[in-house]
Amino acid sequence: MMDAGRKFLKAHDWTSTPDIITDQQKGLPPPPFQKPFSKASQMIDLVAPQDFDLFPIPLLEAINRRKSHRGYIKEPLSLEELSFLLWVTQGIHKVAIDSRHGRIKTTKRTVPSGGSRHPYETYLVVFHVSGLQPGMYRYLALEHKLLFLSPAKPDLATQLSNICLRQNFVARAAVVFIWAVIPYRIEWRYSVAAHKGTAIEAGHICQNLYLACEVIGAGTCAIAAYDQKALDELLELDGNDEFVVYLSPVGKIPHQSRYARKTQ
Repeated sequence: MMDAGRKFLKAHDWTSTPDIITDQQKGLPPPPFQKPFSKASQMIDLVAPQDFDLFPIPLLEAINRRKSHRGYIKEPLSLEELSFLLWVTQGIHKVAIDSRHGRIKTTKRTVPSGGSRHPYETYLVVFHVSGLQPGMYRYLALEHKLLFLSPAKPDLATQLSNICLRQNFVARAAVVFIWAVIPYRIEWRYSVAAHKGTAIEAGHICQNLYLACEVIGAGTCAIAAYDQKALDELLELDGNDEFVVYLSPVGKIPHQSRYARKTQ
């Protein structure tokens, strides 16, 4: 079993399978860059990147301070702070349109992705964010909005902690970022070579979250140990065409007030 895992980590050898023809090469249409949703759904406006009013800190300092935090204080995130974390991890700063077909050709985001395919969707379990009802949300990167999915049940924090194999600090977070992959979004271009890159990209996203948390006096701790089936079911994912790969709780931490949001 370890040998199979090690093989997965090796780059796919295209020279050994020269006959692979991707769906892109077959001329099949690309999958959408964002999971569809009903226009009648409840959406919440987020603070636009140009309106962020946060204390900047030097990048080197943010990198030096980066660590995993499991101890969170009972202080909510502001909507601006959540907007900042979402934009830093999956925000779009450029969209290219395929004029021939009238659809999005590529999106340029705050994190790299092989072929600009960006296969991840960001889900949120919100517990303590000012102005937001506790519950489940999905980030709409193209619109820079939140899509409300469902209100929080009374035992949601405990349920999510148990899903994460009883890592109890999850229940104390202000919000939990959960990244689910839609594999075909990148398989369309890279076929069997897609999956190593997909795993790598989760790391790009989460590292941006770690560094961004330093700016707002918050902390996070990435989690890869969880009950796959239970977490997919919690988000109502089918577990095949979309499934969770990574998650990271976020909360305010002590003694970080000098990096808090500017006060008037």
